[in-house]
Amino acid sequence: MSHRPHLSPSARALFAARRQALVSRLGAETVAVIPSARMTIRNSDVEFDFRQDSTFYYLTGFEEPDSVLVLSADAGATLFVRPRDKSAETWTGRRAGVDGAVADFGVDAAFPATELNAKLPGLLEGSERVAFTFGVDADVQTAVLKAAQRHRTSPRLPIAGPDTIVDLRKFTHDLRLLKTPEELVALRRAGRVTAEGHHEVMRSAAPGVWEYELQAALEYTFKAAGAARVGYSSIVAGGQNATILHYNTNRMQLPKGGLVLVDAGAEIDYLTADVTRTFPASGHFSAEQRAVYDVVLAAEEAAIAACVPGTLYDKTHNIAVRVLVEGMVDLGLLTGQIDDLIASEAYKRYYMHRTGHWLGMDVHDVGLYSDGSASRPLVAGMVTTIEPGIYVDIDDEQAPEAFRGIGIRIEDDILVTDGEPENLTAACVKAPDEVEAMVRDAPRWVRRVNI
Repeated sequence: MSHRPHLSPSARALFAARRQALVSRLGAETVAVIPSARMTIRNSDVEFDFRQDSTFYYLTGFEEPDSVLVLSADAGATLFVRPRDKSAETWTGRRAGVDGAVADFGVDAAFPATELNAKLPGLLEGSERVAFTFGVDADVQTAVLKAAQRHRTSPRLPIAGPDTIVDLRKFTHDLRLLKTPEELVALRRAGRVTAEGHHEVMRSAAPGVWEYELQAALEYTFKAAGAARVGYSSIVAGGQNATILHYNTNRMQLPKGGLVLVDAGAEIDYLTADVTRTFPASGHFSAEQRAVYDVVLAAEEAAIAACVPGTLYDKTHNIAVRVLVEGMVDLGLLTGQIDDLIASEAYKRYYMHRTGHWLGMDVHDVGLYSDGSASRPLVAGMVTTIEPGIYVDIDDEQAPEAFRGIGIRIEDDILVTDGEPENLTAACVKAPDEVEAMVRDAPRWVRRVNI
């Protein structure tokens, strides 16, 4: 019995259906060339953990590096893969090989990756366009350009070939933007796993605990629940570190009386969650912290409610901004008329990012937000984050002193449905009283390690 990688029959059918959907968008005269991710050296001869390119995996389910998919209406799906190699497999694990790519992954043909340059001209023959993304893989890019020029550099050969190269993302991004039932199963599970990770961080927090201890507890919970990996580098920001949007050093101790902002998501079956929670390390919000928290939570809830079909994507941001600006005025962070403060973007001193982004196989997932002139309307099947925040720099002398160093963001993952929006990460507590109770009263699962 072989132990080489393989897909179940249902999974093979799923990936085949995705390829067919792409072929339908490409048209009969277009050939797509999609490279996989490559192994990358971290240091010396140590490699980074491998994670397949999202679009390549979306179309193949194939998790090996250094591969290429060529897709067309005429030839179907052709994979170029690493051949079986007993010596190499002893060191790095089983390979599907050429035969396995066909038998176990359902493509129409397969060849060794070393034959790409020789075979690609024939696969492009007769086509009018090549769909490819430049700047991703230099070697495959060179192969595509050479193959696409063959009919022009060999004028005595009676062959037709492509005269146009188009950006593959034009065709694949809208496919990935609308989530399938299978993807939603994974996203819902990723949301539940992520919620448990955030809860364990809250249960483990206390003044004096190190940020990296919380990161370890968080990511242990993810792994223990079956997540293959984190969807992005975990942010565990104590105290004033929470005012740094993409802080991920995670090497400081939690200050007494400070907040902790955690932005992290588990990845399940190549779909990631993206959740941010902010909580008091002591288990009690101060009056100022609670006041800011209430404003951010109100902004998030208002923006989530707008995630229904037909809403323009920008409207969710505009709704959150208005609630935040009203709150900033009430808190004394800003002074003036609400409309004037919004028009002048004065709020960007304390809220400098957008309210959300598409979510899926990538944490900042693919898909256009506008048609070039107008914001895109939401439709059922889209998944977006909603993540307003307020960040008051510790050195901001214009802000009331009691608010300096406070950074609060609250983020959930929202599925647009034909009815009310579905919060895929609703299992993660965020009501302030529930957050305090989770920090203060719930026993931790992961024990501390003191060495």
